[in-house]
Amino acid sequence: MMTATVKQILVIDDEDDIRKLTQTCLEIMGGWKVLTASSGSEGIAVAQTAKPDAILLDVMMPGMDGTTTFQQLQANPATKNIPVILLTAKGRFYDKSFYTRLGVKGVINKPFNPLKLADQLAATLN
Repeated sequence: MMTATVKQILVIDDEDDIRKLTQTCLEIMGGWKVLTASSGSEGIAVAQTAKPDAILLDVMMPGMDGTTTFQQLQANPATKNIPVILLTAKGRFYDKSFYTRLGVKGVINKPFNPLKLADQLAATLN
C-alpha cells in the first residue's frame, strides 16, 4: 500500500522575513514540510543530514552566495541529486541559460507572489 509522503524542502535565505514567508506559503499552500537555513554553509549541512526533496536557494547572500552554495551541493555526493531552485531578485536580468548550464532546476524571481509560490515550485519540479 502506498502512503503519500509529505515532501520536504529546504529554504536557504539570509533574510528572516523571506524565510518565514516562504515557509508559511509552502506549508499552507503546498503541504510541504519546510526546513530553513540562514546561510549557504548552514544550508549545505542541513541538506546533507536531512536530504530534502528540493532546495529553494537565495542567490544574493553575504559570505557564501547562492551560486557557490549550489556548486558545493553539486560537488557533494550526498546532495548532488537534490533539485535546486534559485530565488533571486536578479533573475530577470540574468541569462537563464547560465543557470541551466549550471544545472539548477529553475529560477523564481523576488519579489514573488506568496499565493503562487507553491504552484510555481510544483511546476518547476515537475
